[in-house]
Amino acid sequence: MSSEMREDQKEAAPIYQLPEEISLQRASELINSLISSSYSILSFPAKWQLIRDKLEQLNSNLTVAADGNFLSANSEPTAFLKSMITVLNDIQMLADQCSDETYSRGKLLMRSNLDAVSSRLEIHMKHLTQICASAILSQSQAIVLTRPAVGASREDMRFYMKDLFSRLRIGDLDMRAQALAILNEILRQDEKYVRIVVLETADSISLLVKFLEFGDVGTQEKAAGAVSVIASFDSYKGALVTGGVIPPLIRTLEMGNEAGKEGAARALRKLTENSDNVWSVSAHGGVTVLLKVCDNADSSSELIVLACNILRDLSSVEEIKKFMVEQGAVSVFTKLLKSKEEVVLIHVIELLYAMALEDDSLRQMVVGEGVNGSLVRLLDPNSPYSMKAREVAFRAIELFCFTSTSLIKALMGCGFLNRVLFFLKNGEISTQESGLKVVSHLCETSEETKKVMGDAGFMTELVKLLEAKSFEVRELAAEALCSMVPAQRNRRRFIQDDHNVKQIMRLLDPDEEKSVTKKLLLSVLISLADSSSGRRKILASGYMNHLEKLAEADVLEAKKIIKKLSGNRFRSILSKIWSM
Repeated sequence: MSSEMREDQKEAAPIYQLPEEISLQRASELINSLISSSYSILSFPAKWQLIRDKLEQLNSNLTVAADGNFLSANSEPTAFLKSMITVLNDIQMLADQCSDETYSRGKLLMRSNLDAVSSRLEIHMKHLTQICASAILSQSQAIVLTRPAVGASREDMRFYMKDLFSRLRIGDLDMRAQALAILNEILRQDEKYVRIVVLETADSISLLVKFLEFGDVGTQEKAAGAVSVIASFDSYKGALVTGGVIPPLIRTLEMGNEAGKEGAARALRKLTENSDNVWSVSAHGGVTVLLKVCDNADSSSELIVLACNILRDLSSVEEIKKFMVEQGAVSVFTKLLKSKEEVVLIHVIELLYAMALEDDSLRQMVVGEGVNGSLVRLLDPNSPYSMKAREVAFRAIELFCFTSTSLIKALMGCGFLNRVLFFLKNGEISTQESGLKVVSHLCETSEETKKVMGDAGFMTELVKLLEAKSFEVRELAAEALCSMVPAQRNRRRFIQDDHNVKQIMRLLDPDEEKSVTKKLLLSVLISLADSSSGRRKILASGYMNHLEKLAEADVLEAKKIIKKLSGNRFRSILSKIWSM
């Protein structure tokens, strides 16, 4: 109803002040009084006739309800009567205004107000019908249909779903709870039921939306679960969003019980996988609610993980990401890095990584919150974290901790290199790959860093990894050697171990099963051939024929190495080797 009418309500005293107990008899008396007084109204006769007809129908239904004792003292009928009395007061006020010759608010406004109360009467008539039907069902202990067996006909499934939704519409709280529980089960059981609900059941989505807004948290929980199942199908997400499911899901996430919150979060997670729905979640306050979930010490690990995943989807939109940061997201997330729950740590790190990947200012903000220590802690070999957690930590360290020389020094000063070396020796393939990427990145920072890594024993492990099962690991190890060996101190250390040079030479064999890109190995040999000791080790390796084959195949790098080996001091040795 319009604001002007609300102002009029303040001026006119209601015909009936609401007591704590509202009787059917008193409501019926009010309706009879309104019907009687409406006959004397001369303006808008057609509209008053329509209102009068509805009042008479409502009064008749109230009589039926009273005879059947359908409106017993419980919360739903009591709330209905209170709401109905409010409508009756509004109708009496409009009747008084239409009878007042001095009334000058305007005919258009009055016509609009009359239409509004007429619509509200219609709603109350339908609501009363549902309450009565619910009471009839409860009192008669209506027959519950047997759930169709697996493989039942489409018609049997449709009929069962129709009966189930009838109980949802008109049942009492217990009946609705049972029906919602069954609905959740069958939606998970067979996708055909999902299609019947969304496409073949009238008002199904609006009814689920209504239950999401219901005062009973158990009803909210079950409704959120049903919506979550439907949202897992891409073809039905649009129907949910169009049906207005996002706002009540966010309210359930904010105020429901733990299970209801998790159900709402699962549904929102599935809906935000579609970028078109991201703005809708943000526009209805989703960002603020999700950050509160993450910042709440009482939130379950599962709920926090779901919230992080939704926020990751939202952060894909630059404007929403900026709003998240303004709302203190970075502080909330870095605080979560102190969590003892590994699953929370993994998802928070992945969220921060996604947000800061192409955002230098945000990266600096995250570093400023002291994220480095939390990330390095995940690489402690004595900690119980999984290899998945180690991989995530490696990627994040590479993003956040290599942004300045001071950060790199601090990283190396807390035993970081020893932890990387440990996982190169003992990690799974994916962890080794992550560690090797960090090694390659470190090699790019400075010559001094390369030397420190050489002293720490990295080159020996890199040579071993040249025969790893994973091609990616072999290539990354070779690339790291190409960066480290040219440093003079590293080259001397590398040459001191006969196995290192022999292994490089052996792997030049074109028939070697675990091959490495030959150019990478030749690049290492070119560095070794710059020193006399390196040239001697190459010549004495026993695999000069591999190098010769490459030179004969016109590989430029192989020719360069042979040229270095062909100096006056090595010519006689080389000729003997080639003559064998």
